[in-house]
Amino acid sequence: MSDQETLKAYASKAQDYANLVSRTEPDGDLQAFLDAIPQGGRVLDLGCGPGNSARMMSEAGLQVQATDASPEMVAIAKERHGVNAQVQSFDELSAQNLYDGIWANFSLLHAPRADMPRHLAAIHRALKPGGLLHLGLKTGNSEERDEAGRFYVYYTEAELRDLLSDAGFKLNTIRHGEMPGLVRGPEPFMIVTAHA
Repeated sequence: MSDQETLKAYASKAQDYANLVSRTEPDGDLQAFLDAIPQGGRVLDLGCGPGNSARMMSEAGLQVQATDASPEMVAIAKERHGVNAQVQSFDELSAQNLYDGIWANFSLLHAPRADMPRHLAAIHRALKPGGLLHLGLKTGNSEERDEAGRFYVYYTEAELRDLLSDAGFKLNTIRHGEMPGLVRGPEPFMIVTAHA
């Protein structure tokens, strides 16, 4: 189930968030994802936010489906970036053997820790054999709300490795870094890629 307080926070700060994350060229992580997907491949932007990544995927020639639980984010994706996004929660992912890649960039960190195993299992089912998962999460041990009211779950690398293995994924790469958020200063994160 989507966290209502988190959705309210995104509703009230949708434009601010869109301005924070929007860019016109792929960063290194998105470019690596684009390079790894077969030409014309089918991808899912799971938790697409304002849709700029989905737009760049589409411009690269991929078949893109974009979903987000926030109606306000979906509206921005459509209006600002021309992305045909749909309002959908993580629980509604039911595709099987459909996608060459799934881009879950700092979206699943809003799901309760207890739900992560079934979300990863659903992603694994939705990917074609050998399909690529890109996953961005914040690093740590806690569950908390930020000053805007958004719910976050923080993961250690060891915990995430186990979760991915249990879901049937083969780990490819892990990159650590720090970045500022909408309401906080720099926080540690990890970017993981894994294959189904």
